[in-house]
Amino acid sequence: MRDIASNIKVVNALSPAVQAATIKGNTVDLLGFESAALIVNTGAIAGSGDYTASVQESSTTTDGDFTAVDAGDLVGAFPASLTADGSFKVSYIGHKRFVRVVVTKNSGTSIAAGAVAVLGNAAKRPVA
Repeated sequence: MRDIASNIKVVNALSPAVQAATIKGNTVDLLGFESAALIVNTGAIAGSGDYTASVQESSTTTDGDFTAVDAGDLVGAFPASLTADGSFKVSYIGHKRFVRVVVTKNSGTSIAAGAVAVLGNAAKRPVA
């Protein structure tokens, strides 16, 4: 198939909302896909906020099993500080089954943020 929509799956990795604290995103299951990109979108930042985004991985869905992804298992990098009204992406090339986005509050009041995971190279196509 030539259309991209039939060849990818889009998963809500972090519900868009005003975040006033560090937040762990939704667990994204990579089973059946050979590639994944994580995209963080931001809106307004209040109170001179400083927020960072990172990716965690795990072989289970247990919260305590998630650890930071090594830089070598990412293509690209999130910026040192998220900026207002931006879109930022990284590709995960690690081997764990589950990933999630974490937005960490370093200072400030709040940030409007959300994230999606785009999964590609599906084992079965078309992707529903």
